[in-house]
Amino acid sequence: MTDNYLNLVNSGPAGNLAKRLGLPRPAVLRRHSPGAPLVPGPLLVLGSSAAADTLATLLLEWNQDVRRHARPGERLGAIVVVLESVTDPGQLAAPILELGQALRQLARGGRIVTVSRPAVGCTNPAEAAARQGIDGIVRSIGRELRAGATANGILLGSDAPVQAASGALRFLLSGKSAFVDGQFITVSATEPAEAQNEDRPLTGQTAVVTGAARGIGAEIAAVLSRDGATVVVVDVPAAGEQLAKVANRVGGTALQLDITADDATTRILDHVQHRHGSLDLLVHNAGITRDKLLANMDAARWESVLAVNLASQLRVNEALLASDVFAGSGRIVCLASTSGIAGNRGQSNYAASKAGVIGMVRSTGLALEGSGRTINAVAPGFIETEMTAKMPFATREVARRLSSLQQGGLPGDVAETIAFLASPAAAGINGEVLRVCGQSLVGA
Repeated sequence: MTDNYLNLVNSGPAGNLAKRLGLPRPAVLRRHSPGAPLVPGPLLVLGSSAAADTLATLLLEWNQDVRRHARPGERLGAIVVVLESVTDPGQLAAPILELGQALRQLARGGRIVTVSRPAVGCTNPAEAAARQGIDGIVRSIGRELRAGATANGILLGSDAPVQAASGALRFLLSGKSAFVDGQFITVSATEPAEAQNEDRPLTGQTAVVTGAARGIGAEIAAVLSRDGATVVVVDVPAAGEQLAKVANRVGGTALQLDITADDATTRILDHVQHRHGSLDLLVHNAGITRDKLLANMDAARWESVLAVNLASQLRVNEALLASDVFAGSGRIVCLASTSGIAGNRGQSNYAASKAGVIGMVRSTGLALEGSGRTINAVAPGFIETEMTAKMPFATREVARRLSSLQQGGLPGDVAETIAFLASPAAAGINGEVLRVCGQSLVGA
């Protein structure tokens, strides 16, 4: 669905009027475009540690125009703040205040990315306080930025070298992360693998996408195909005609089945093995809503949502991880929701299912540590889909404007994040839940 208000306030006269009236003025976001530079304009690296020098060198190798100090009047495409060696809250003042001055020079659609260590597991109280303080700083900056700029952080896991951040850093600097804001990505000591083809990092891989007949699922299939994957699209028989169109569009194959059926996993694995030999990526996108206030909730609404959104994923994952068809470096990406994090009125069943997905991902991630396989979740917020188009007008407008980016996301924003988590660049990311919500906790 088109956000007519966004288009209106980005036109001359209406935009000026909105400014005078103090109305929200959401910006057109910098999204991925083939051939576009990773960062349009100079990139500033702040930090005095050796790790900051290492990242600056890495960015130079990516052909970025790197600065170690801002030049007066120069528009910056991105600012990377390296804080991995901070051990006391007092050490935050100098780099963060320097960042504050540089923010005045940040270009439209700019990116702020911090690189630090997680507070969880830190036994030194002062060091833990400093690390957690970075969390508050990044999320606050995300609320202050305008013109489509975003602020996110990378957390280097125990003993992880700064180079391990490179895959997440490239994603967060790029247009592919347009609707990811105020978020943190934790990476392990595993350094990202180099893709044989940077433009098509999934070349030679086979992916299965459930719920792929329309909306976010269809967009996921398209982006994975763009990145080189051979895609098997799955949906219920009732959506067969639309599913076939998606399969034709992405050059893949269609498999009609109900993901809640007892033989669903067997049919998926047999199809993949017969056509492609092995499975590299499974995207659990299939999901339904049956909204009702809990006082009016019946068993059918509750059980159907839990069956599709959660129980089917648990069952499929168990069989998949035990199968030789699933590759040794296989990826599983699950669709959660901000409803599963913050809850949402009339969605106790849906929120339970999506919170359950988050719990499943974190637990399975622990079991997969060191195996070469990963599982992660993407939690969308308000996304412009057929489902959100049916919301009452006032509710829809409020949901759009309550994010830091003052607009809803697009299905492609979710798809780009999933494609990143599926790629070799995300080898060190496991058991994580990444929100794609423009820094909002309005459920969708």
